[in-house]
Amino acid sequence: MPDLSLIIQEPADAAAQLILLCHAVGADAASLLPLGERLCEAFPRATIVSLQADAPAATPQGFEWFAMAGVSDENRAARVAQALPALQTAVRDWQARSGVAAAATALIGVSQGAEMVLEASKLQPMLASRVVAMGGRFTTLPDAPPAVTTIHFLHGKLDALVPYSHSVIAAHHLRDMGCDITAEVVPFVGHELHPDLIELAITKLSTHIAHHLWTAAQEAAPGAR
Repeated sequence: MPDLSLIIQEPADAAAQLILLCHAVGADAASLLPLGERLCEAFPRATIVSLQADAPAATPQGFEWFAMAGVSDENRAARVAQALPALQTAVRDWQARSGVAAAATALIGVSQGAEMVLEASKLQPMLASRVVAMGGRFTTLPDAPPAVTTIHFLHGKLDALVPYSHSVIAAHHLRDMGCDITAEVVPFVGHELHPDLIELAITKLSTHIAHHLWTAAQEAAPGAR
């Protein structure tokens, strides 16, 4: 099947970072253009690509990363595991094309795409240094700290499809394992690519400094013991 991913921005000079987007079930790469265009404004030196899943969704239009028809707690993990290699290959291919390593790669997922990037955060070696999950969930909570440096959970409080409790529970779980995380639950927002979530994603990617970098800076400061 041809790659239908959408290149939103590809700098003429060497890219400083790589930002890859993963859409919701029943959507496509173009559905994330509002997010992608806002990212272009904030990160003019980034290669930004909206990836597209291969499988047509069960709905009349759009695509899905893994089949939702008949999905259950018993078969969900197997379906996600089967879908992950294609996402991993796409990320590695774009890293090779852009010349950007995992340390400067960010993955942003919405809904089912968020589930995919969260599960991808468990992969070794590290696939990306930062993950932003919008209205999504882990398929299963990690047993060990993910390889990814920082995970940002963004969730609408009125999300009736994927309750925000998934993000809260995951954030507490990762925090207790010593992971670098942030979590924001936004009032009056449902299961949607809301402008408030887009702006929060920009803020997190622009301003958040990972815990290990803070620690290194403090240790290197004059007078540090």
